[in-house]
Parts: sequence; C-alpha cells; structure tokens
Amino acid sequence: MEIIQIVGLGLVSTILILILKEHKPLFAFLLTIFIGVIIFFYLVGKISEVIQILEKVAVQANVNMVFLETILKIIGIAYIAEFGAQITKDAGQGAIASKIELAGKILIMVLAIPIITIIIETVLNLLPS
Repeated sequence: MEIIQIVGLGLVSTILILILKEHKPLFAFLLTIFIGVIIFFYLVGKISEVIQILEKVAVQANVNMVFLETILKIIGIAYIAEFGAQITKDAGQGAIASKIELAGKILIMVLAIPIITIIIETVLNLLPS
C-alpha cells in the first residue's frame, strides 16, 4: 500500500527533522522541502492517471473539454497553493503563507468566471420570459 510508504517516509523524515532542527535548523528546513517535493513527484504519476480517466469520461459524455481543462487547472492551483503555503508555514512565515493562499483563491476565481457565466446564462434561458 502506497500510503504506508508515504506515511513511513513522512514519519522517518519528521524524526530526522526534529533532531536536525536543534543543531542545524537550515538543514532541517531543506530536508522538509526535499521530502515534500519527493512526495509531490511521487504523486504526479497518480495525478496523471486521474486526468487521463477524467478526459476519457469527458469525451464519452460529450463534455466540452474547455470545462474539464478549466476545472483541472483550478484543482492544480489549489494543490500547488496549498503545497507552497504549507512549506512557507513550516519556515515560520505564516503571513507569506496567507498571501500564497489568497493568490490561489483569486486565481481560482478568475479561472471560474467563464464557467459561472455559462451557468448563469443557462439558468436565465431556462426561466420563462
């Protein structure tokens, strides 16, 4: 089970980081980033599989690919913003982490505008004049 490997890596690295933090805080932080990146790249293959399945289902359902691409971009922004914010919080920079989260939310809102517009137009067309 892959989650056991990920959790094991996380626990072992956490112990190492706690030990290193007392003597070499910079190395502890770098190890934190390194482990985070390793876990992220480990999951990229899984994310790719999910995207391929979603694209296949969207094609079969005759869904406009622009909608799927937009939703996938939104999900990507959310994950990347969360990843960056967590690393920044680990470095003790909560204020910067909050700004990263805010930027992610705003970018998501900007990407969602075309979808929201189409939903509103569809609802208005369904209402009797």
